[in-house]
Amino acid sequence: MGRFTWRTGAVVVGVAVVVLVGMIALASGTEQKKQPHPPKPPTATKTDLEFAAWGSEQEIAAYQTVVDAYNASSTDTSVSVVSWPNADAMLDAIRSGEATPDLYLIPRGDLAETVAEKRNVPLLDLVLEREIPIGDDFARDAVSAFSVDDDLQCLPYAASPMVIYYNTDLVDFAAMDAEGLPTPKSDHKGWNFAEFRAAAEFASRPRRNTRGIHIEPTLRGLAPFVYSGGGQLFDDEGKPTRLALGDDGSTDALRQTLELLRDPRLTLSAAQLEKRSAVEWFQRGKLAMIAGYRGLTPELRGTEGLNFDVMPMPSLGAAHTIADLNGLCLAPNGPMRTEAAANVLSYLVSDEALARVAETGYVQPAKLTVAFSDDFLQPGQAPEHSAVFNAVMRSVVLSPLMSQGRELRELVDPDIETLLTTPDIADLQEALRAIDEKSRSLLDPDYEPSDPPSDPSSEPASPSDDGSDDRG
Repeated sequence: MGRFTWRTGAVVVGVAVVVLVGMIALASGTEQKKQPHPPKPPTATKTDLEFAAWGSEQEIAAYQTVVDAYNASSTDTSVSVVSWPNADAMLDAIRSGEATPDLYLIPRGDLAETVAEKRNVPLLDLVLEREIPIGDDFARDAVSAFSVDDDLQCLPYAASPMVIYYNTDLVDFAAMDAEGLPTPKSDHKGWNFAEFRAAAEFASRPRRNTRGIHIEPTLRGLAPFVYSGGGQLFDDEGKPTRLALGDDGSTDALRQTLELLRDPRLTLSAAQLEKRSAVEWFQRGKLAMIAGYRGLTPELRGTEGLNFDVMPMPSLGAAHTIADLNGLCLAPNGPMRTEAAANVLSYLVSDEALARVAETGYVQPAKLTVAFSDDFLQPGQAPEHSAVFNAVMRSVVLSPLMSQGRELRELVDPDIETLLTTPDIADLQEALRAIDEKSRSLLDPDYEPSDPPSDPSSEPASPSDDGSDDRG
């Protein structure tokens, strides 16, 4: 009886439910015919930003990875990477208007022009709002390097000092010490010029066709030696009007330096450099020492059989060097885009993002928390003493901020090369003063030329090396 009652009840309830659902559906359909669907809320649009950078394929790939991670977590901003092989190409594109990025990397040497042309937004307030720890996690000198008019113009991103890369098979400090030759007394913390020269002479073996040292014959290549010897590159480090290579301190430093760098027994010949670059000779095990920055490391690591390490630049009295400094800038593309770009900038200098870029081996972060981490030091990989890159940053001399840096190099570097390739210059100081005078035509707004400056070399160069010993 009970089972029958429940089944009957279920049938009745089921019929009632079906009728009710049908009535609701009918009423709903009637209502839908009377009332249109309410409009859907508009989908929020993302702000599309461009980040402009330059570098190797590995560096650009690392930037892309960092940007992809940001895009995956952002609900209101989408960033794309645009890249060039070098900084000059990128900056030319920005100058011409071909590229209009929201964030971009620049070398410090282009900061003065960038600020003068108002192509950046001062960052101090934006950085403080986002609590980016520029006072604690970034070297004070790096922050100062990108500050103009009492404001932070771009955020320090990468900072790599010039150091000496050396082939550890050709420069064997233990063997040198056993022979009674001058060797560095501390573990890769520094060396003087006599020890540097001894290493170049030790590594130069005619039977093996090896040479000891190559320094780029440019103003930047000689700058560490000038500063280390007590000289100055410019007459005024604030507002230079000329080079100061012919001043006594600079001339003395260069006289000692050029005595080594012009020695044909120790340096690459013109014929060798026409055949291969200095880096290629180093990779082939035929050049013992070469000056360079952190970006050279991955290329050397990829050379099979090459054993290398790094030392600071040699001291001629004081430990000084120069550095490649790069900063992140924001373009003045309007308040909304600037705020969005500032948020991206905050992520780009986070430890997480910088670690990914440092892992490529090319970039030395300006942020100390990452520069002193294993992501940059990379223990177990060459160079063994990668801590040298961090230690040497304390001895970096910043060059004056000026907008004519590229033009100055183009103007005087040919004369610098003449200094390094001419075996005998009758009066070195006179030759250097001629270069200083030439630089005034570019740097001094009140310059009035008098007599034409004399040629840096007062004697003709000897016949070039015919490369007969070049069997590398």
